[in-house]
Amino acid sequence: MQKKLLTLAVAGALAAPGIALAQSSVEVYGFINMHIGQFKFKDATDRTTNPDVSKFDVMSAGSNAGVRGRETLGGGLSAWFQIETNTGFERSNNVAHTSGFASRNSAVGLQGGFGNVFIGQWTTPWADLDSLWSIGTVGGLGPVTAIIGRRETTGAANNFNCSNAGSGTTAAVGGTCDSVEGGAGVGHAFWRRVSNAFFYQSPVFAGGAQAKFAWQTNQDKAAGPTVVNQDPSLMSGSVQWAGMGGRARIGLALDRHKDFTTPGKTDTGWAIKGGWNFGVADIGLALENNTYKTPAGDCKAKQYGVALAVPVGQGAIRASYAKAKDIEGTYTGAVVTPVGGAAATGSCGAAPTAAAPSNDNGATQWNLGYDHRFSKRTTVGFGYATIKNDAGAGGNTFVWSGMSSTQSGASLLAPIGTDISVLFANIVHRF
Repeated sequence: MQKKLLTLAVAGALAAPGIALAQSSVEVYGFINMHIGQFKFKDATDRTTNPDVSKFDVMSAGSNAGVRGRETLGGGLSAWFQIETNTGFERSNNVAHTSGFASRNSAVGLQGGFGNVFIGQWTTPWADLDSLWSIGTVGGLGPVTAIIGRRETTGAANNFNCSNAGSGTTAAVGGTCDSVEGGAGVGHAFWRRVSNAFFYQSPVFAGGAQAKFAWQTNQDKAAGPTVVNQDPSLMSGSVQWAGMGGRARIGLALDRHKDFTTPGKTDTGWAIKGGWNFGVADIGLALENNTYKTPAGDCKAKQYGVALAVPVGQGAIRASYAKAKDIEGTYTGAVVTPVGGAAATGSCGAAPTAAAPSNDNGATQWNLGYDHRFSKRTTVGFGYATIKNDAGAGGNTFVWSGMSSTQSGASLLAPIGTDISVLFANIVHRF
């Protein structure tokens, strides 16, 4: 009853004077996912500077709140909107917890028999495909956005003409970007929530198939004698199928990231993800392959994972294992030479602003836990999870999104080679 009253109140607040909301609906919703646990950081490559540390932390993993609405326009056509925001239920040195309004999936669109067309900021078809296989995680401490997807990012395409670009720019030609520029360079994340973008989702056809497409515009295209000449954009597409009452599902995603690692070159990737529910157990599988284009050669990354969920009473035992293999390939030479700046050099797997220590830059992750669903809205769980970073995994250190500070007490990214583990309990509540 209270939720209905709140929904009506929001609808009234959003209604412009003189405009009736007949055949319209507005809803307030949210997802709260909180953990408390003991985190351990150990075996960093440089243990003198980064000694082993064990500490307790409260962590918010993907918690959000939003408002969404829909209006029936007639003839099977509807207009809709969604505004979704990160909700930091704990504060720390991790500035990601303080992201502003509409920091998550937020867009406006039209939906009808032709499918769904919308513009704004949303997860790519590549990222959406994880729902087909990622059934092995308690809370948020699993492989998706850690190993699978090679971490995650939200914002615009990479921009070489600003000082906080992630692709080796050494000259702050355009100053600090006024939006969160998606990190790029060798090893950059393929799990992305893209802004400045156009999206299309087909209807779910009778056989259970659906296609999705996203285009992140080239808003940061630049040319001239005093800037890096660039034309960055992104395209992501997927085809997926679910059948046999949802027991069987599979999907294929293809991505093209233009001018993300090197101006004039396009990084590419493909992923296959899916699963099968046997009743007594649900199994999910994922395989990703990414190619990063450098001036002197290709750098290739591969990630794979397996997930398991075994129903037990009103809950389930959940487990996952994932592996990011060492990035293959070597090169030496300039990543980009901004006008007025020095050339940045590197090799496969290194942060493009510095020489890589080696290609020993992969990681493994596994987790095991149990969650109990008290209702459709509330779940409580506990478990153990660990990420083991290789000795050379520097600029590509793998961590869980939502983590607070690591050994240094200030940074989200763990020092080179750090192994992370956590014994935790969590609660999830939806409204």
